[in-house]
Amino acid sequence: MGIIKVGPIRMYAYHGCLPEEEKIGGHYDVTVEIETDFSEAEKNDSLKATIDYCDVHAIVVREMKIRSKLIEHAAARIADSMMNELKGIEQLSVEVTKMAPPMNGDVGMVSVVVDR
Repeated sequence: MGIIKVGPIRMYAYHGCLPEEEKIGGHYDVTVEIETDFSEAEKNDSLKATIDYCDVHAIVVREMKIRSKLIEHAAARIADSMMNELKGIEQLSVEVTKMAPPMNGDVGMVSVVVDR
């Protein structure tokens, strides 16, 4: 058993409850942590025996392009897509971080973590 960690995947997206967030957008970081058995890849040096990081990245980018009011919704969508599309995941953690959220105060970021 081992862990594959990809991130932070940095992107610009349009999530949020405020109408301005839909138009202006903001910066986001997504980090994915996957527990999987890649012992065959350790022995055989074969990409087919593990989870391809490019597939992880592609799912994150695809799902972050779909607007959500809440980052909880976006994180759950990413996690569910990975569980459905990638083989060999034992456990999964997806963290979505919204940089400089529009709040009444000096807040650098807000993040949520979804586990499957």
